[in-house]
Amino acid sequence: MRIDYQHVDIIQEGHPILADVCFQADAGELVYLVGKVGTGKSSLLKTFYGELDVRTGSAKVLDYEMTKIKRKQIPALRKQLGIVFQDFQLLNDRDVHGNLDFVLRATGWKKRKEREKRIAEVLEQVGMTDKLDKMPYQLSGGEQQCVCIARAILNHPDIILADEATGNLDRENSRRTAALLHGICKAGTTVVMSTHDESLIPEFPGVVYRCGDGRLQECTDAYGLAAVPQEIESKSIEENENN
Repeated sequence: MRIDYQHVDIIQEGHPILADVCFQADAGELVYLVGKVGTGKSSLLKTFYGELDVRTGSAKVLDYEMTKIKRKQIPALRKQLGIVFQDFQLLNDRDVHGNLDFVLRATGWKKRKEREKRIAEVLEQVGMTDKLDKMPYQLSGGEQQCVCIARAILNHPDIILADEATGNLDRENSRRTAALLHGICKAGTTVVMSTHDESLIPEFPGVVYRCGDGRLQECTDAYGLAAVPQEIESKSIEENENN
């Protein structure tokens, strides 16, 4: 398991958020966190990348026990993670290339040719090769989110955490974002995606957990995902690749 939480309490600023959390995510899985605003989805994601401390239970992310992780170990953990935010968090003073190159430089890519090659690869993967020299303000919300996904996969992460990645997007761009994340799983990356748009789940199936009333419960069966024909999944991926 890349993430394995057993009987974990999520507490923020002294206030209990989620109690007795049991959560698992393995290689190549797409895992949804659903629930109303304020039910603990973002707080749970923050514990995965060390933004919020875990004090109880067993909380393993990759090779790290989050109840015992030291602050100096968190940068190494985060290098193995890709994070996609609802509000994009692109650097507004540089173009798409500059945003991606900044991350590569900051994470130890010293050779320019290697950085250029990797930037070209991720932009092709998200269908944004023609936006290399565009500033963030010149991009639509959907395009900015595609750049954010490209940024998240630069370092070949084991896990991508997407916090309401479709929250500021229209239906078409929400579907495009979900399709990209769903496709990334096929290469073995684990994707954990919090969302309020549950209509995406049957089209891009995954494991589903619901936050509510201070608890986290798996509810995959409630979506009838086991009954979703395989051809629907394949068609969704094919349509995204052709767009």
